[in-house]
Amino acid sequence: MRALLSAVLRLALVVAAAGITAVTSLRWIDPVTSSLILQTNLAARMQFAGADAPPWVSFTWRPLAQISPHMAAAVIAAEDQRFARHHGLDFVELSKVLRAGEKRPRGASTITQQVAKNLFLWGGRSYLRKALEAGLAVYIDRVWGKRRVLEIYLNIAQFGAAIYGVENASRRFFGKPAADLNRFEAARLAAVLPNPAYRSATNASATVLRRQRWILEQMKALGEVRWVDRLR
Repeated sequence: MRALLSAVLRLALVVAAAGITAVTSLRWIDPVTSSLILQTNLAARMQFAGADAPPWVSFTWRPLAQISPHMAAAVIAAEDQRFARHHGLDFVELSKVLRAGEKRPRGASTITQQVAKNLFLWGGRSYLRKALEAGLAVYIDRVWGKRRVLEIYLNIAQFGAAIYGVENASRRFFGKPAADLNRFEAARLAAVLPNPAYRSATNASATVLRRQRWILEQMKALGEVRWVDRLR
């Protein structure tokens, strides 16, 4: 029994070391896919057979320098306004969301947590997944830095049904590269993020338009794009 426990412990340490190495390497190596994209593709192939299967979806990588700064400002305004100040987890926003009866336009999940979930984990409600997500978010924030977290987020985020990454979304919805997005287009893309599989940036519902206006107001209040370039 002691030998078995020792073997299990050694295996766990090897797996943990491999995981830490893989996560750390993404500080310099651009990911080629994400867990969310792989799950989407697998689900499509389980639902459809052979020639009926939809095309394999992916994202088109763009460095942060080739993405409009309006887009960076829009997602921060929409999803994580304390992004520059927290360390992966935003306890201030979490405490506000947990107050009974309080209605919030944003949740407590940070951009860093969303990167951890979409890149490495799975969806759904699970204490195990949330615990792993929280630990990964803190480690990622520490090792990658804010600019890298934001860069990966913009490249792997889902902006529509089978539409991943801001470059693909920009070309699909506005017929232009992500570098050329203006503030209104950026806010429109950010407005679909709470439910991208069912919200459209082109055939925008009243909910999307209302959220777009709110995001534009938040972008202005936060100082638009001036502070984004100061992220490290």
